[in-house]
Amino acid sequence: MIEHSSLPEGHAIVFAGIPAVNNALYHQIRFSVGDPAALILLPNGMRFLILRDIEMGRARQYARVDKVGCPADYTPASGLSGDRETATSQSVAEFLILAGIKQVTGDRTMPLIFANEIRSRGIDLACDLDLGVIQRRQKDEEEIEWLREAQSVTERAVEYACRMVASATADEEGRLHLESDLLTSERVRNAVDIWLLERGYGGPKCIVAGGKEGADCHNYGAGQLFTEQPVIIDIFPQNRSTRYNGDCTRTVVHGAIPDQIQKMHAAVVEAKAAAEKICRAGITGEAVHAETTRVIEQHGFPMGLPREDSPADFVSMPHGTGHGIGLEVHEPPLLDKGGPELLVGDALTIEPGLYHLTLGGIRVEDMVIVTEGGCTNLNSIPEGLNWD
Repeated sequence: MIEHSSLPEGHAIVFAGIPAVNNALYHQIRFSVGDPAALILLPNGMRFLILRDIEMGRARQYARVDKVGCPADYTPASGLSGDRETATSQSVAEFLILAGIKQVTGDRTMPLIFANEIRSRGIDLACDLDLGVIQRRQKDEEEIEWLREAQSVTERAVEYACRMVASATADEEGRLHLESDLLTSERVRNAVDIWLLERGYGGPKCIVAGGKEGADCHNYGAGQLFTEQPVIIDIFPQNRSTRYNGDCTRTVVHGAIPDQIQKMHAAVVEAKAAAEKICRAGITGEAVHAETTRVIEQHGFPMGLPREDSPADFVSMPHGTGHGIGLEVHEPPLLDKGGPELLVGDALTIEPGLYHLTLGGIRVEDMVIVTEGGCTNLNSIPEGLNWD
């Protein structure tokens, strides 16, 4: 939580929005509702939450705050709007006036409606782009345990998908079949979605990109899967209870593995190991990415996007080494050029990849937690291409 007892008199910090979708606010209070709410941090150290009246009882029991109120408790002389979001912002401004607050600092996610109402009451408002960011990066023990749980389920889902592909049979045209039906990206994805739902996880659709579909690192994949072609399986679900995410990628090849795919895979696995080896508090995300780059280029592969005139056999790594993860799949810091100094408690993905314009892609991704002297890898499943 943010330390705010040293705030000067007349100054407050405000987080506002809908906790069910505003992760900055949710992280502060660890309490989710689907209606507008605001957390006000006062100079005396008090954490005050304003939210809908029917949620006050649960908030008093579960939210990480000192006191709870509702918009009706802080009605301005002009009255409250019949619109719930407007009314909440009006009550926040009225609360600030009654508390003698003359200056407010908001974070990068504050809705404009709250900013507008605060300023309309003559209160100075400043945006601190870094407010709450460091706190979310440095995961506490509870968050690390939630991430460990999420990653465990995620990698089991990845293994389930990889084994689906590996256990298929190929017809004379190389098309994969499972239990007499054609095996497609959609079929694997649907099976993964059901598997995750049964374990309390949801989220965006996963990547099941076979052959040329996998040449674009963010192509979700569609259509028929074939033998002797790489299939990227990238799954990034969210635990519906804790809201923390997993993120794991493996690549599977059914049947014989082409020599070029084998070479690409060897480079990617070595690059991931090298990046993980130097990952620790105090080093920069840029330095971690530079280590990935060193290994990839040492294997004879360039970095960067293909050009329009690139040959059909062009292979490169076009993306960064990884990113932060927590309440969102992608959050600070980046392991890329300009990536900041890593902190104890950073949760990161390390996911180098290589992409051949014709044959498809290879990506291998783990999640790590940064420590003072290194990092802890939360993954345990194999990295290989053969999942028989």
